[in-house]
Amino acid sequence: MPPLADRIRPKTLDDVVGQQHLIGKNKPLRKIIESGEIPNMVFYGPSGVGKTTVASIIAASTNKQLRRLNATTASTSDIKEIVSQIDTFSGINGILLYLDEIQYFNKKQQQTLLEFIENGSITLVASTTENPYFYVYNAILSRSTVFEFKTIDAAEVERAVTRAFELVGQDKGESYTLEDGVSKYIAAACGGDVRKALNAVELTALTAEDTDAGRLVTLQSAKELTQKSALRYDKDGDSHYDILSGFQKSMRGSDPNAALYYLARLLESGDLPSACRRLMVCACEDVGLAYPQLLPIVKACVDMANAVGLPEARIPLADAVVMVCNAPKSNSAYMAYAAAENDLRLGNVGEIPRQLQNKHYDGDDQKVKGQFYKYPHDFKNHWVEQQYLPDLLKDRVYYEFGDNKNEQAFKAYWESIKGKRQ
Repeated sequence: MPPLADRIRPKTLDDVVGQQHLIGKNKPLRKIIESGEIPNMVFYGPSGVGKTTVASIIAASTNKQLRRLNATTASTSDIKEIVSQIDTFSGINGILLYLDEIQYFNKKQQQTLLEFIENGSITLVASTTENPYFYVYNAILSRSTVFEFKTIDAAEVERAVTRAFELVGQDKGESYTLEDGVSKYIAAACGGDVRKALNAVELTALTAEDTDAGRLVTLQSAKELTQKSALRYDKDGDSHYDILSGFQKSMRGSDPNAALYYLARLLESGDLPSACRRLMVCACEDVGLAYPQLLPIVKACVDMANAVGLPEARIPLADAVVMVCNAPKSNSAYMAYAAAENDLRLGNVGEIPRQLQNKHYDGDDQKVKGQFYKYPHDFKNHWVEQQYLPDLLKDRVYYEFGDNKNEQAFKAYWESIKGKRQ
């Protein structure tokens, strides 16, 4: 028997859960499908959100021959076999190729399809869980329309879960009774992935308890079988970088609740190195000179986390995350470095001033003899005015004091010494 996800797959757009921004009434993708004129398309989004389902509905609405390939297993010979059917009777109206996981096709494989996409012999509907602008050959993208499929709300997924339990009961000739909260829990725990939710339905149905009133699906069983399914995570995929981005931006934005949530997602997925690295980066980049005492504290927490490992690593890291969130913020040093780096990239280099060069003698070509370096510790307050930047950049100001207590104290100190020339 086919998997439940295939048996319950919707046959019409009205039965599809989620993606109403694309297939709702008067929405763009729905209008295209209903027109019958199907262009080349790329469906982009996480797994289990309806990309294959919508592609199947499109195939059923056209008189083209439908061929399916999965790029994880297909080869160039599979492409050539499809192309060979173009001039046959079965391919007289053209071929609709549904290519799943197109990001796994290399450039040469994608180029093999290009000629036939251009002349209209093949209509391509491709799907990918990765950003197509990074993984799909640009010539194919320029001839296709990209539609982004989004994670499905739990309320929408619950509709599919309810329908799935009904279908399982019909298939097995049994009656299933659900404890309160079972459908809602499965829908919420699947992380917006309908396929995961339907897999959980099958598992909980298999373990349902026999009662006088039929088969009982308990909430405890649902929790045991779906406890990890909400973690949509791929260390090499977009989701990985989205979580890391959310983690650092939440710390930068001083939101400990959100930062701890993203930390939990990283650690529950076992990604301790990424959590530690981003935490240290944020402490330096976003707290920085506003509270420099925090930097060794965060490093100590990271060292402790790596020493004890998971799951206990969550304890010192949670401490560090909350401290970073609550600390005053300054990116003054980070921005100063970026400005200096930009000068280098623009070619504004210049020669190191003579007084700073590591030379203790003068060649014949040196018109003015002597290095003339002034040793600051020989002067009052351990400071003396002299040029440190190359002549080309001598008036550049990269660093601006932040408005936090620490940097303002530094500013006042140096203004008193330098005569407000800083």
